[in-house]
Amino acid sequence: MQCNVGGIDRVLRITVGALLVILAITGVVGTWGWIGLVPMATGIFRFCPAYPLLGIKTCSKD
Repeated sequence: MQCNVGGIDRVLRITVGALLVILAITGVVGTWGWIGLVPMATGIFRFCPAYPLLGIKTCSKD
């Protein structure tokens, strides 16, 4: 797994994912908020499985 998620993309994924999970825990958004675990994981591991399929790479490292 090669890094394909860059800095701003990573911060946004972790922030939005954490917000969704917190809202799911508090019951504000219901159970669908647990989908926030997906962007959190892709931000933490710096790899998005959809990016290679779409030919996207926001990480500047080679």
